[in-house]
Amino acid sequence: MVSHRRGRGGHLPAVTLMGKLKRKPYEAALEALELDLVGMARWAAATGARICVLFEGRDTAGKGGAIGAVRHVLNPRQCRVVALSAPSEREQGEWYFQRYVPHLPARGEIVLFDRSWYNRAGVESVMGYATPEQVSAFLNQAPTFEKLLVDDGVLLFKYWLTCDQGKQEERLAERLEDPLKRWKLSPIDLAARDKYDAYTKAREAMLAATHTRHAPWTLVDFNDQRLGRLTLIRNLLDRLPDTDCEPQPLDFKPLDRKPAKEQFDVLKPIPPFEVD
Repeated sequence: MVSHRRGRGGHLPAVTLMGKLKRKPYEAALEALELDLVGMARWAAATGARICVLFEGRDTAGKGGAIGAVRHVLNPRQCRVVALSAPSEREQGEWYFQRYVPHLPARGEIVLFDRSWYNRAGVESVMGYATPEQVSAFLNQAPTFEKLLVDDGVLLFKYWLTCDQGKQEERLAERLEDPLKRWKLSPIDLAARDKYDAYTKAREAMLAATHTRHAPWTLVDFNDQRLGRLTLIRNLLDRLPDTDCEPQPLDFKPLDRKPAKEQFDVLKPIPPFEVD
């Protein structure tokens, strides 16, 4: 269902002539959408809704930034990010979907998957970590697995973030040169440079098998990551039911005395950081 909420976040800013959204209009649009994200979380807590969002896409597409934009203003006790590492030896002997099930949202929770069970259809398939038989079995089982989730009331949203290879190359080079982003670069990322077309083929096979009425995919252009984040968030909000839910009123009375200052007897705070 489409939300009846539009608020201040109903329209996305125009792209600049250079094709990249500037920081100020981006931040203004994001701030407006954040009000609706907070409303979404308040609605989920009040109604017990279970919201599960999958973020998939090419390396450097911008999954982490998109997830950060969604969760930035939300209570971390309610909104969790799931980013699983490589499966353990025991997990490799489980039913493939098994290790993802414990991370699904409970009543009133929002779970954001930074990659998900679709690893099998993407990186595991392209890089040879799964056999063709395992990939085929996954593509057959995923729609059924997701139908069970949706039929049980989980609100499931699947996003694939797209970017051109030229943009991917720019971002990989930036990670290599930036010591604050170097941790994002792995041997798998570098190996994927020669497999751009293979990832495209794997994605198309995945979409053909798992783009269903009960759990459709949504592709979002992330060549401009700022615009991509706004587009994704707006789409997510618009696909929820009407989430208008007034916050619980609180009686915030003035103090009956002058505000107190901190006092220390046993220990004192460390010296403040010296700013040049």
